[in-house]
Amino acid sequence: MKNIAYILGIALLAQACSNHTEQTKGLEGKIERDQLSVTTKIPGKIQKILVEEGQLVHKGDTLIILELPEVDAKAIQAQGALEAAQAQYEMAVKGATDGQLQQLRAKVDGLKEQYEYAQKSLDRMRNLLADSLVSQQKYDEVYAKYHGAKNQYLAAQAELADVLKGARIEQQKMALGQKERALGAVTEVNVAAQERYIIAPQDMSVETINLKVGELALAGYSLISGYITDGTYFRVTVPESKMKDFQKGAVKTLRIPYLGDKKVEAKIETIKALSSYANISTAYPDFEQQEAVFEIRMKPVNAAEAKELLTKASFIVKEN
Repeated sequence: MKNIAYILGIALLAQACSNHTEQTKGLEGKIERDQLSVTTKIPGKIQKILVEEGQLVHKGDTLIILELPEVDAKAIQAQGALEAAQAQYEMAVKGATDGQLQQLRAKVDGLKEQYEYAQKSLDRMRNLLADSLVSQQKYDEVYAKYHGAKNQYLAAQAELADVLKGARIEQQKMALGQKERALGAVTEVNVAAQERYIIAPQDMSVETINLKVGELALAGYSLISGYITDGTYFRVTVPESKMKDFQKGAVKTLRIPYLGDKKVEAKIETIKALSSYANISTAYPDFEQQEAVFEIRMKPVNAAEAKELLTKASFIVKEN
């Protein structure tokens, strides 16, 4: 009796194994997602973290706010340099102030009166010299004073004309160059200041936050790592002998065991030869040692359907 029961048990176990083998027959692969690391361009301290691990975020969402004291200090310096350069440029273009213009005009008017008086004096001395009423030396003295007053008047007129026209074009260009350089420094600082906001570059799921509030983030350091929301793909390793069933562009039906064998359609996008056993994704692949193996990468036909699939979960693609 015991022998009969033992034989029946063995038969049932063999049948169950046979049914399981039949059910799971096919190549097993892994559900993967394209990974994404969010880094910072400039060093700073973590001031505030606005997301949590496991959270779904959208492109443009602010993830982390950094504290950038050096950038803030440079912003004040750059703004001061810009204001100084702007004043220099305006002075070069506009010339003298209203008060300076008033002083120059008064100077020109005063020298004009001196010049006109010297000219009248010279005319009188010329008549007196002609009548031999004054000496030649006296006339020469008045003549020298006349030319001195004339030259001073002409110089004041030229000075006023230069002020009214503004500074020389070379000086204006130099002042403009200083202004543009200062403006470039302000723009550069403003761009750097925007780096305090760490923004999600794509729709993604936050998997790991690598720093805490108050810690220092160095340039290029990965602050947050996660998966791209629309980056789901299916990866399976196929031996050379079965590659006839996996052609680029073909659509395969996949079963997801953890979802009760839910079926998902996926399209073969890339086929890559593997050079080492460590790269094999299929569990216990059935292939000869001398056979080449290939990594098949498939994208879901319905991207929305694949968004909720668990990363690293298994799937089975049935063999033909």
